[in-house]
Amino acid sequence: MTSWRNWGGNVVASPVQVRHATSADGVADAVRAAARAGLGVRVAGSGHSFTPLVATDGMLLHVDGLSGVIGVDRERNRVRVLAGTPLHVLNPALQRLGLALPNLGDVDRQTISGAIATGTHGTGTRRQGIAAAVTGLTLVLADGSTLECSRDVQPDVFAAAAVGLGALGVVTEVELACVPAYRLHAKESSEALSDLLPRLQAEADTHDHLDLHWFPHTDRVLVKRNDVVGAQQGPPPLAPWRARLDDDLLANRVFEVINRGAAALPASVPVINRATARVLGAREFADDSWKVFCSSREVRFVESEYGVPRHALEAVLAELRAWFDRTRAPVPFPVEVRFIGADDVWLSTAHERDNAYVAVHQYHRMDPRPLFEAFEAIVAEHAGRPHWGKVHTLGADRLRELYPRLDDFRAVRERLDPGRRFTNAHVRHLLGD
Repeated sequence: MTSWRNWGGNVVASPVQVRHATSADGVADAVRAAARAGLGVRVAGSGHSFTPLVATDGMLLHVDGLSGVIGVDRERNRVRVLAGTPLHVLNPALQRLGLALPNLGDVDRQTISGAIATGTHGTGTRRQGIAAAVTGLTLVLADGSTLECSRDVQPDVFAAAAVGLGALGVVTEVELACVPAYRLHAKESSEALSDLLPRLQAEADTHDHLDLHWFPHTDRVLVKRNDVVGAQQGPPPLAPWRARLDDDLLANRVFEVINRGAAALPASVPVINRATARVLGAREFADDSWKVFCSSREVRFVESEYGVPRHALEAVLAELRAWFDRTRAPVPFPVEVRFIGADDVWLSTAHERDNAYVAVHQYHRMDPRPLFEAFEAIVAEHAGRPHWGKVHTLGADRLRELYPRLDDFRAVRERLDPGRRFTNAHVRHLLGD
């Protein structure tokens, strides 16, 4: 028996078998072997989820050997990608083809199948999450057979599997609708949250992508405004020395030291945050989209994130701010705010709803429970839908109220996996059995 731990360190599993597949046939062989042994199967991506979606005492299947772009439809700007391809490999591969994903989050360590399975979204009121770019999927089912699905072929399976939680089968290939490669003009600045809030919704609609990082116990917020520009437009990319200074030294090495200090002296966090917020620097540059979206995140944390209706954002932030003021809770990580337009994916947090997202983080050496419990109570009053890869406690009864197609998803699951080969305790909690 081996041990598996996620990136944040808050989920540990002890599978009795570990398999590494390098082909669809290898995935099918592994699934059949698990069936013969009476084992459940969960698929490991890069471990960037903070929920126990992957945790299993059965077979843990690694698909990182399935990596790369295997097909390109240039007329429709579509690519066929093996499911274990990490985003940090996929993005430059698309760039070489003159293509890009329409939207990305700020972390690129996830596999493409893990990113869509958990509803990774990015930001932009006129944009959608990564799963909305999926146009087709190939799955290995519980009996080892293969199923292809798209909007035209097995459309109910497709609507369920685009954000599938790994509960329907093992995704081996993903077809993605891309856009021509594009550049973003990035403007980053430190501003007063109290000044920004009255015009926040307008700012979100004005810019292609808006991302906020608010430091608890302060009125300071780092605002990232990213807008699409032409090939010859905008300022030059960051100089290499500036990128190393900002994204390696300050954002990772110095921030690690700050968080270790916060863990050692929790009462000092408000002072630490005020000092950190004061040194936030403005910068402006343009670069390839994925280079602007994604940055290195070496300081480990655990995270909870909920999508709420856009109109509820200001109330959520006010209640969260009041909790920080009341408790002086030691939270050295910033609160992140983003936006996404509605889509039609059944288990997408943005299913038929324009969303604002609020994410709270806690350094991995500090207790996240007080923050997460307070945060979850706040968003519960505003129809908050949890990010499937971030810490939350919601189960099937509450999720059915938030996701109108949850029972349709369960029906597809019943048809594809009646024996519950692709389940674990967390999936049972989410879907009910």
